[in-house]
Amino acid sequence: MSNLHISPKDARAMRIAMYWSLGIGLLMLVIKVSAFVLTGSAAILSDAAESVVHVLAVSFAVYSFRYSLRPPDATHLYGHEKISFLSAGFEGGMIVLAAFYIIYEAINRWLGGLALDNLGTGTLLTAAAAAINGALGGYLLWLGRRNKSLILEANGKHVLTDSWTSLGVLVGLGLTLYTGWLPWDPICAIAVAVNILVSGFNLISRSASGLLDSADLAVQQRAREMLEEAAAKFGVEFHALRHRDMGNTLWMEFHLLFPDEMSVKEAHRIATAVENYVAEAMDRPTYVTTHLEAIEDHEKAHQHSGHGV
Repeated sequence: MSNLHISPKDARAMRIAMYWSLGIGLLMLVIKVSAFVLTGSAAILSDAAESVVHVLAVSFAVYSFRYSLRPPDATHLYGHEKISFLSAGFEGGMIVLAAFYIIYEAINRWLGGLALDNLGTGTLLTAAAAAINGALGGYLLWLGRRNKSLILEANGKHVLTDSWTSLGVLVGLGLTLYTGWLPWDPICAIAVAVNILVSGFNLISRSASGLLDSADLAVQQRAREMLEEAAAKFGVEFHALRHRDMGNTLWMEFHLLFPDEMSVKEAHRIATAVENYVAEAMDRPTYVTTHLEAIEDHEKAHQHSGHGV
């Protein structure tokens, strides 16, 4: 069995990154609200609305990250990592709500009459927000993928979504400044909203897959390849390979088949070696459980068990 826990150094780096995300999110909200007050732009309002959602989502993500690192206890025997999928789903849901609000507000302002002021200042503030969020989002995404943290990865995607939103706003403001045609502002706001809708639904889909224990075909294939190598190396057979994505770690199980004459002690020694061989080959901390069987009658024993081969 490999180490199931994130190292203290990595956990600290990830925790600091989450706090940075929350602090910068609050700063971006202040900047974008200021830009909206100055300009009255529907596109900038949409950007500010996305930031409100972002701050709420990151606040929940910070809590979820700390909660996910708690070890198993008497009420959560498999640990607390599954909250990462709930956090990703919540963040995705917030993104979707923000997108629909942006579309509604853009259309409402368009129909109600457009009036824009101080576009130059608003453009500069929005550009600064886009640059800061782009740098932060890229770092969060890199750190999350490196440590296989869905919470951090989802947060990074949300920050990058915020950055893309700002870039879309900049396009709208630029076109409005260049052409003098005010409808460019709500049109770009709607285009940005449609783009972030896709990001939100992707996060919701990934959240649902994790909560429903959907199999990762790449993980299953990798585990099978390593198990086949281990089985050949130690002279055993296997079946009923299954895995579960817990968020930061993988939980895996399979059955190992041994000759009748082999002692329990020797079979257990080999099983432990196979477990370690497979766990160490995976790209994230993996907990492996094996079930030992006699090769001669395992088909009869499992005739009604429902386990796959």
